[in-house]
Amino acid sequence: MLNHLVIAAAVKNTTWGNMIVVSGAMLILLLLLKHFAWGSISEMLKKREEKIANDIDSAEQSRIKAAALEKERQDQLMNSRSEAASIIQNAKDSGEVTRQAIVTDAKEEASRLKAKAKSDISIEKDAAFLEVKDEVASLALQIAEKILGKELSPEAHESLINEYIEGLGSHEA
Repeated sequence: MLNHLVIAAAVKNTTWGNMIVVSGAMLILLLLLKHFAWGSISEMLKKREEKIANDIDSAEQSRIKAAALEKERQDQLMNSRSEAASIIQNAKDSGEVTRQAIVTDAKEEASRLKAKAKSDISIEKDAAFLEVKDEVASLALQIAEKILGKELSPEAHESLINEYIEGLGSHEA
């Protein structure tokens, strides 16, 4: 039993000794880490912190730029729509002006053709009247020759024709 007591007493002292040795080793390890590695570890952590902060700032800037681009594209879309509406209205106005010009030209052409037709009718009427006068004069001359039984001289002939034509002109008017 004595053996157990000695071991129990030794275990009690060993625990404190182990704790002191482990704490000292830990303290030495921490001092060595602080002296040799703490600077590079803290520098690495600081760089990582800066990188994360830069990434967050960059993401915020990208979001702001994207919002600005979206607004610009919306403005461009609205401008495009208004330009398209303006182009359509201009085309309608131009079409209306062209239509009116065509109608006006057609009316002018119809008036011109009507005037030309009236002029042609008048010319043809005058030509027909002259032709009829010539025929009537020729018939009158033939009738006069038969009545008189002789041939008229050219002066008498011309005189008869002129009298007859004047008589026709006064009956027409």
